[in-house]
Amino acid sequence: MAKRTTASPRKAKAPKKEKKIFVLDTSVILYDHNSIINFDEHDVAIPITVLEELDEFKKGSDTKNYEARQFIRFLDKKSGEKGLQDWISLNGGTKGRFKVIMNTTYSLDANKIFGLNKNDHRILNAALQLVEEEKNKKVILVTKDINLRLKAKALELNAEDYETGKIQDVESLYTGKSTLEGFDQEVIDALYKSKAIAIDSVKEREKNFKEQNNHYYILKGPKSSTLAFYNAQSQTLDQVEKKSYYGIKPRNAEQAFALQAISNPDIKLVSLSGVAGTGKTLLALAGSLEQRRDFKQIYLARPIVPLSNKDIGYLPGDMKAKINPYMQPLWDNLKFIKNQFSEKDKEFKQVDEMVNQEKLLVTPLAYIRGRSLSNVIFIVDEAQNLTPHEVKTI
Repeated sequence: MAKRTTASPRKAKAPKKEKKIFVLDTSVILYDHNSIINFDEHDVAIPITVLEELDEFKKGSDTKNYEARQFIRFLDKKSGEKGLQDWISLNGGTKGRFKVIMNTTYSLDANKIFGLNKNDHRILNAALQLVEEEKNKKVILVTKDINLRLKAKALELNAEDYETGKIQDVESLYTGKSTLEGFDQEVIDALYKSKAIAIDSVKEREKNFKEQNNHYYILKGPKSSTLAFYNAQSQTLDQVEKKSYYGIKPRNAEQAFALQAISNPDIKLVSLSGVAGTGKTLLALAGSLEQRRDFKQIYLARPIVPLSNKDIGYLPGDMKAKINPYMQPLWDNLKFIKNQFSEKDKEFKQVDEMVNQEKLLVTPLAYIRGRSLSNVIFIVDEAQNLTPHEVKTI
């Protein structure tokens, strides 16, 4: 009997990834000095104009000065004895290569098209130079400067934002809360009566209930509804009440959840997100003041975002006078909390006493590097304006 043989099918070759060259603008490096190693196997080019701009930023104590210094050190270490005009490997075979592009003008000249001999136009010319030299690769300018991206697109040059670490879809973020419709009425009634129920008892009546540590629930039954929180330590579902914290009472479920999380000693980090005017800073302050006896100090910090390109160092006065205009939103929230009481109330006087005794400190984030703080509450306002490095520093 003849043996039947079958030819083993050949494995289809995976399509080759298109090789790309990313040209980095100064804004990207000042945002993240590690950006050069975040482009996988693709190559990275640095215009010489970017190095010139980084030279202006290397001195100072601000985060952008630190980013500039770290990037310059990285290039120096990686290049060694090699010339920077030649491609240099970033990390063996797992990463691409990098080099510095010198200023050379080809068929398109951004300076002639847009006028003025600006650094942005030199960076555009550097990217256009690579397009001419590397015809088999896709050249992409990466910048956080929206106007520079628009100019690049006007020259039919690929341009994009630096996306590493950026949330692509805000709606997909973990919200920390769930709304459960048609919830068992007896469980809701039991929460109102005893304030906490063993999670096993809840699951007996609600088979599909899934507990999540430190998760909040809006439970809606046929007759009434309530707010609840899963306490993993006690293995219970606890009721969340809309109670007042240092004169501030929550107006909705989300604010009640925020205040409960802030005042819960088992939750060490609380993040609040929402549009302007939803009370994020106010709730953080009220929840912290309620716990003033449990901590040595309360720090209120926010990044200094200069207006009209006027740096903090050029404003008159001492440090306090310089930072006060930037910290005004925090003082406004403190004033609002104080105004919930009369001048005769002890709570009104306590806020002033805490400020005078430096138990309640308002400070710019630029001054926290190197600090060692223990047994404090640290409130970071306007965190969306922070760079990845600043977040790691905190």
